[in-house]
Formats: sequence, C-alpha cells, structure tokens
Amino acid sequence: VQLQASGGGLVQAGGSLRLSCAVSGRTFTSSFMAWFRQAPGKEREFVAAIRWGGGSTYYVDFVKGRFTVSRDNAKNMLYLEMNSLKPEDTAVYYCAAGYAARGPMDYWGQGTQVTVSS
Repeated sequence: VQLQASGGGLVQAGGSLRLSCAVSGRTFTSSFMAWFRQAPGKEREFVAAIRWGGGSTYYVDFVKGRFTVSRDNAKNMLYLEMNSLKPEDTAVYYCAAGYAARGPMDYWGQGTQVTVSS
C-alpha cells in the first residue's frame, strides 16, 4: 500500500483546510485508514480514522465536531476536512493504513504541513 498526502498549507485561525490522501495498492474492507499528526517537539498522535469497508469513524476528543474523516472507495482517496482550525492544530499531518483504528499502522504517507496562524 502506498499513500500520498496533500492539501496542507497556511491558514488563519478559524479557517478550514481539506487534506487528501491518494491510496494505491491493495486495501481490505477490514482495514483502517487514519490521520495522525506531529507537532514540533511532540510525539506523533492519532487524529481520526475510518474503516475502509463500512465507513465507521473514530476521532480523538480534541477534534470532534471540527474535523471530519471520509473516504471515496471508488477513487481510492482518503480525506480530512478540518474546520475551526486553531493554532494548536499546527503540525505535519500523515495518512496511514493498518488493521487497528488508532494504530499501530502498517503503512505511512509522507506527511503534509498544516500551519494555523493566530
């Protein structure tokens, strides 16, 4: 499985961004696609996940109501819609694939930078 994340950028607090992740290779209905992030000086943390088959979603508490994870199985795409962004959301965002919603993940994309200015 190969993953290619895109869509990051610079946005003001309160703004929105949509991250995309192109998925190639084999995927399984039992697998999970997830977004993680890593801020400077901090460990990488789970953000959101979706089951490739069925579409069940999972979120970390601090993004619930602001972020939405979705996928398009036909296009092999994973998305993360981020609204009401805060400066503390600044991080490199990674898409990942595995067999557990919150990890450990087996495959990782290269990351895309999201910077939220105050």
